[in-house]
Amino acid sequence: MRTIAFGYSTQCNLRCGHCVAKGEIPETSTMDLGRAKEIIHEMAEAGVKGISFTAGEPLIFFNEINELVRLCRDLGIYTRIVTNSFWATTRERADGVVRELKQNGLCQLRLSYSRWHQQGVAPQNVVHAAESGQRYGLDYFVSFVTDFSEQDDPHEAFLRTNNLRFFPEPLIYSGRAASFDHDDLRTDYQANCCAMNPFLTPELDMYACCDAGSHFTETNVFFLGNLADSSVDALFRASETNRLFHLIRTAGITRLAHFAGFTSRQIIGYRKCDLCKALLNDAATLGKLQAAAAGNVNHWTR
Repeated sequence: MRTIAFGYSTQCNLRCGHCVAKGEIPETSTMDLGRAKEIIHEMAEAGVKGISFTAGEPLIFFNEINELVRLCRDLGIYTRIVTNSFWATTRERADGVVRELKQNGLCQLRLSYSRWHQQGVAPQNVVHAAESGQRYGLDYFVSFVTDFSEQDDPHEAFLRTNNLRFFPEPLIYSGRAASFDHDDLRTDYQANCCAMNPFLTPELDMYACCDAGSHFTETNVFFLGNLADSSVDALFRASETNRLFHLIRTAGITRLAHFAGFTSRQIIGYRKCDLCKALLNDAATLGKLQAAAAGNVNHWTR
């Protein structure tokens, strides 16, 4: 099923130190609303069944996002909004926003929560947003971004105390978080498969993987093209027919690393996205993997 993360704007009301979508220079760009509607129509024709509005903070553009959500509803597309809940300062304000989103057909809220987000947004906002979702029948979950340090224990306890449905999301060391110090990971020898959900920027660039995929500056391996030059269907097909991407989804990044000559001890020291970048942001290693994927190596399994 075709789904996509839709970056309507990179503008955000916060400047979180861990943000994967932004670097140190806070450049912002916003899609033209009329063009966004045309793209969503084209996505529906291309068989896209799910759109997640993301990038900066979508609900800064509340009226515009409502229009796009309503259009998706009319076209039979499932919609999600990724938000930091800045708008849910009181129960009443949260109810007003959630009620209107629900009326326009929104299917799910993904509420971002972390020790970085909560430096700029009160934790109680997330509670208000979640409870409003429950009152108005709008599905929600809290995306708890964490580096699994002790600093996050009180934040996880807060979510549990308030009976919020949450899922830990490992911090991706990209964007602003690329400068963070982090120890080598020591874990089981996992496959590290990745679904590679495509991502569309406000400039209409499309990447085969999430916004972290736009930071592969040496190889730009995940860049599929721009909608000014190609159709939605053509860019999806470019991702779906790429044999290396197919191996990432099915065989997993660990097997690619093993094939490329990484030692087992090296491999278990990487987080999934770090391992992917070590492999695919190096031109020589990428070339080796692409050549193998184009040959008869269809699945690297035991």
